[in-house]
Amino acid sequence: MQEFWFYVKLGLDHVLDFGAYDHILFLSALAIPFTFKHWKRVVILATIFTIAHCTSLALSVYEVATVDVGLIEFLIPVTILLTALFNFVYVFREAMQVGLLLHVVATAFFGLIHGFGFSNYFKMMMAEEEDKVTPLLGFATGIELSQVTVILVILALAFLFLNVFKLKRPIFIAAASILIIAITIPLLIATFPS
Repeated sequence: MQEFWFYVKLGLDHVLDFGAYDHILFLSALAIPFTFKHWKRVVILATIFTIAHCTSLALSVYEVATVDVGLIEFLIPVTILLTALFNFVYVFREAMQVGLLLHVVATAFFGLIHGFGFSNYFKMMMAEEEDKVTPLLGFATGIELSQVTVILVILALAFLFLNVFKLKRPIFIAAASILIIAITIPLLIATFPS
């Protein structure tokens, strides 16, 4: 059980690490169009992201698939950029008017990419482990808990800006998405494959 909690903490630290803020940026971009009224939608998306993220880790740990690290390091900010750009659909439509299918497929694909970004480190940590399922489940639990935390913070910020400061929803979504895009562009430049 101690091993399980070690990996839960590793999952929490992986997402909530402000030094490697790409995960927080992605989750922020994912949650920006939603409010507490639509919390189920964003939690479903985050859970799909967790499942896909851990699937790519499992594929790597069991040596079923490996991906070029340099390419993945570039694709991670691409996923953030695309998610932030997709938010502009929500500028012109209510959350419930936007179909969830494309969002689900994109989120699952992006989760796979993010998982492969962490797979080499995770694989190295698991090299001595005979039981690989317990660490994967612990890590997935930590990721999900931390993602729900980030989402709650973003939903609280949305509530603050929309209900307290009376900012119009389209302006909030556009401004927050533009901020994420501005933060992501240097990541894209720094990781661009040479």
